[in-house]
Amino acid sequence: MSTTTERPITVPSFEELAKRVDDAVAALDGLDPAAREVAEELKSAIEAIHRAGLVTMVRRMRADDAAREALFDLVDDPGVHLLLSLHGIVRPDPVTHANQVLVSVRPQLNSHGGDVTLVRVEDGTAFVRLEGACNGCSMSSVTLRNLVEEALVQGVPAISAVEVLPNEPTPTLIPVEALRIGRDPASEGWVEVGPASDVVVDDLSPLSLTTTTGEHAEIIVVNAGQRLSAYRNECAHEALPLNNAVLDLGSNTLTCPWHGFCYDATSGECLSAPGAQLEQLPLRVDDGVVWVRVGR
Repeated sequence: MSTTTERPITVPSFEELAKRVDDAVAALDGLDPAAREVAEELKSAIEAIHRAGLVTMVRRMRADDAAREALFDLVDDPGVHLLLSLHGIVRPDPVTHANQVLVSVRPQLNSHGGDVTLVRVEDGTAFVRLEGACNGCSMSSVTLRNLVEEALVQGVPAISAVEVLPNEPTPTLIPVEALRIGRDPASEGWVEVGPASDVVVDDLSPLSLTTTTGEHAEIIVVNAGQRLSAYRNECAHEALPLNNAVLDLGSNTLTCPWHGFCYDATSGECLSAPGAQLEQLPLRVDDGVVWVRVGR
């Protein structure tokens, strides 16, 4: 009598699958035009089949009371959420979607010496601040304001109106090298992160820090154009880690990879849910070395 041993099924990680896609897309550039056209048509056909199947599955699960809860749980999974987003079956939260739409009009605003900042989305209304040539009474500024309103109302289904907020004075930016610690930092709960030159510019760095008294903290350091900010590594929504959060320098936002909650990158204010906030930690630079205060 013979016995067989079943081999365990190896499921590739999300990162491994994403790399395969990236490598395949990059390989398309090396094909001659005819072969590339065939490959892209094959890719498009396979995507169409996948989308049709996914749409059917989602529709049937939403129509079934017993399956609807399971569907909502599945959508919370980052891999499933990304897959459904790629096929346009689920959409990002209104703030993320609005910021994506504003990217398309920002070059035209910039060419006229203006810009726009999305402050928040609330009850179907997008609250924005206009800068430069957009913030005036001339016909050109009115045209630019109309451009922003039209883009948001037509491009984001969740937005039905746009309100322009008055501009507020912005604080003077103090270079990080001008900030100093006057007393012994270690005795006050400060932890040395490392040289400021090692903090990756225009990116975020997840770190594990421990004080001299043994207090531990998981944090992220955000370097947005040499403006450093430190936060507890917890989304204000469900306290999930922000290691793979998306830093958008154009809108100065940090978007949680789990459920799309969007934050101001340099203040930690939540733009998706007004009133929520990332826990910001004191950060200083002393003689080119970054310190973060995680203890009391």
